[in-house]
Amino acid sequence: MSRSQPEAPAPSVPWWRVPMVWLVLAGPFAVVVASFVTLAIALTHPDQLVDAAQGSSGAEQPALQARNHAASPQR
Repeated sequence: MSRSQPEAPAPSVPWWRVPMVWLVLAGPFAVVVASFVTLAIALTHPDQLVDAAQGSSGAEQPALQARNHAASPQR
């Protein structure tokens, strides 16, 4: 019976050459990039404030009528 030589361990590969590492890191990296894009959009295009004291415009009339109708007692 012949004895075989023990196999040499496989050469170790740097972590950045393993494809699974990039697959695992791609999700969190995409989320971080998307959050910075969202922050940039929020800072450059702020929402306009709604001033309720100005009175109601024509576009708000149907909503105000519905609110008043719902709040009025039934006859």
